Amino acid sequence: MSQEHNMRRVTAIRNGTVIDHIPSGQAMRVLEMLNINKSTAVPVSMVMNVPSKKMGTKDIIKVEDRELTQDELNRLALVAPEAHVAIIRAYTVAEKMTIEVGEEVINVVRCTFSNCITTNSREPLSHRLRVVSKEPLTLRCHYCDRPQDLEKLIGNLL
Repeated sequence: MSQEHNMRRVTAIRNGTVIDHIPSGQAMRVLEMLNINKSTAVPVSMVMNVPSKKMGTKDIIKVEDRELTQDELNRLALVAPEAHVAIIRAYTVAEKMTIEVGEEVINVVRCTFSNCITTNSREPLSHRLRVVSKEPLTLRCHYCDRPQDLEKLIGNLL
């Protein structure tokens, strides 16, 4: 193999989070769901459409000096359900996590149907979406049974 082929596309980080195995083309959506934007104060590296033996192509995001919370991991599951997350401390992988979607997504996003009972502030119900299918990810509201548009769900994050 050529030396160019073996070069890293993004440098190692001292502390932070690496999100690997993001479906190709979904890195921007992941950044949006994690509320990482131009006002984010920490360095963020993103590569898209890199070769992957497992997926063909994939995206990778590195966020320095930030470790994802469980709520953020739950959000990530909606866009990249098979992503791998590595927490980096002192240039070493301190923790590895695999994102998995359960049977229900609870209190992560609101139903996208405007007349759902969960939109009524006088009805303090938890926000529950049933996972109908994992591949492709298909969700339905537990209360109104409406199918959820994944694009619209990003705007309904809790």
